[in-house]
Amino acid sequence: MALLTDFFVSKVRAKLLQIFLSEPKEIFYVRQLVRKTGEEINAVRRELKRMEERGMVRKEARANRVYYSFNKNYLFYDELLHLVVKTSGLGRELIKNKNKIGKIKFVMLSGRFSRSLDPRPGDVDLLIVGEVVLPQLAAVVRGFETKLGRDINYTVMSKEEFDFRKKRRDPFIHSILLGSRVMLAGDEEELVAGGQQNEAASNENRQ
Repeated sequence: MALLTDFFVSKVRAKLLQIFLSEPKEIFYVRQLVRKTGEEINAVRRELKRMEERGMVRKEARANRVYYSFNKNYLFYDELLHLVVKTSGLGRELIKNKNKIGKIKFVMLSGRFSRSLDPRPGDVDLLIVGEVVLPQLAAVVRGFETKLGRDINYTVMSKEEFDFRKKRRDPFIHSILLGSRVMLAGDEEELVAGGQQNEAASNENRQ
């Protein structure tokens, strides 16, 4: 199973990134981060200083505390967010249980869900395409609904249905594909363009 520590020498930084990017709307003071990471306070302070120097985090003073938040304008913000989504929370559980969930072609989490933004009416947080064992998927999702305190809006469909609806420019599928996403399984280019490829192949076979 892939972990953030695979990509970062500092385990303290890996833990801090996971905290900041799992809750991107939140700000944290040092002792909060110490409790959440389980690391020594001096190690956390040193890493926060390094991250601030590199433009990864911002700090601000409020009352008698200094708070830190991740800088969303940091050059590699999106790439780091994708890493965190895949190695923690619902993303990690879906990847870990992929084979139990079924024969999966695509799994994606919406960009809004990944950024902990409030859902809009009709938003789909999770799309899974393939032959899915629904009770197994529901069990994984339910655990995170409890943690989030809200329902996770997910959609499941077969590859055949997905390709058919995409080829027909189904508004529901079109709206999903127009949004941002984090791919947990499958090729994003195929997710977006597969229907067009299938249509071209069908036309060629009819000629």
